Amino acid sequence: MNAYASTYDPHSNYFSPRSSEEYRIQMSLSYEGIGASLQLNDDYVTVTNVLPGGPAQADGTLKPNDRITAVGQGADGAMTDVIGWRLDDVVQLIRGKVNTVVRLQLLPSGATPGSTERVLQLTRNKVTLEAQAAKKEVRTLQRDGRTYKIGIITVPSFYNDMEDNGSGAGENRSTTHDVRRLLQQFTAAGGVDGLVLDLRGDGGGYLPEAIGLTHLFVNHGPSVQLKDTTGQLEVLDEPDPGQVYAGPLAVLIDRTSASASEIFAGAIQDYHRGLIIGQTSFGKGTVQSVIPLDRWSSKPTEGQLTVTIGKFYRVTGESTQLRGVTPDLLLPSAVSVTDVGEGVLEHALPWDRIATVPFRALPAEGSLVQTLATEQSDRATHNADYQWLLASLTSLDAARQEKTLSLNLKKRQAERTAQDQARLNQENARRQADGLAPVKTVEDIVVSDEPDVILAQAADIMADGVAAKAARNVPEMAQQASTLGTAKSN
Repeated sequence: MNAYASTYDPHSNYFSPRSSEEYRIQMSLSYEGIGASLQLNDDYVTVTNVLPGGPAQADGTLKPNDRITAVGQGADGAMTDVIGWRLDDVVQLIRGKVNTVVRLQLLPSGATPGSTERVLQLTRNKVTLEAQAAKKEVRTLQRDGRTYKIGIITVPSFYNDMEDNGSGAGENRSTTHDVRRLLQQFTAAGGVDGLVLDLRGDGGGYLPEAIGLTHLFVNHGPSVQLKDTTGQLEVLDEPDPGQVYAGPLAVLIDRTSASASEIFAGAIQDYHRGLIIGQTSFGKGTVQSVIPLDRWSSKPTEGQLTVTIGKFYRVTGESTQLRGVTPDLLLPSAVSVTDVGEGVLEHALPWDRIATVPFRALPAEGSLVQTLATEQSDRATHNADYQWLLASLTSLDAARQEKTLSLNLKKRQAERTAQDQARLNQENARRQADGLAPVKTVEDIVVSDEPDVILAQAADIMADGVAAKAARNVPEMAQQASTLGTAKSN
């Protein structure tokens, strides 16, 4: 079915019942279960993490590295041995309706097979995937003797829990709701001088969330145009706009920012509302509709289709399809634009454009963009973390260019040793510059401890922009500093 659907375009697919449930979970960031992350290790389904707010955390018994050897339904149902099962099959046994009981037979962490096992009884409940929701931080940076607070909000996806009415604000749990709350928290804590919205790796999600998020930063005007398969055109706007943040803004994207991320970034760029930083985005400019298969059946039919029904267009009339959103200021990335993107996919729809829709953009200020690019280049030259990143990307690119491998074992071992030594030298040069202790071997390098250089650079660029406006002593700095961009005004 997928082979047939994908000949229409790369984003038309069949979802099995299990895939449909996983899709729903990713779109809502919630599911019904016990609140634990699992993985398969040596035929044992092993607990990797206990999620905050779930039944497992409330009970307090389940620990990371505990192994699940059997699962039972209800308070007295038979236990089913699950050693050697596929992970997703075990997950299906553990998940279930709210207020139902599941029993887990556990081999405790560190215990050898054959040791005494224990049985844990939990009552299932709704679990929220907080780690995949929008989150914030504040970085303090110095410029010209002044201290600036740069807020950062990371948006992993455009989600909306249609079934959640417990937010306390009369709204579903959603990207727009969460980002609005985070912006209000910034304000309550004294505000920030500039804001970076991090959309790297954000593959999109619900279209209404892209529109709603846009209007947290743009007070009035259309967000995106949609043309369906009949040629009918619809201009999409927020019916009740409520701008929450009017200050300096930058949006950070990369090659894996797609769909709704591109709609948002494109609107911010077209309105000259903020600076787009990073890498050209994925280029997915199509819209899909989710269609349950039992819609045409008198009996239950399993699974659903996602079918492409139209294309998105920016308010300027340009499609994001294939071409994506081009940043105002480029930053390096480990993601290859030749290996990742809409253009790599078979049967991708072509780029085109339609008429511009009337909208009112803020004044463009291209000279400031050029100034920021120059300052970024100068700073990067003397930044040890940035030079470490460039060296790492150079090594990665060299590895991508390799098309042959020697079959001589000694030669392969020598190449591996040289690569490990080069990586070790790069890491220790960075650590020395940052005042950290060196590591002895590449096995001692902890990837999670490596700095997010691109995010740090984005925060620096934002601080440069705010400082440049302050130096010019421009009235209404918040509004004017947010006019970074290069798109046309209509």
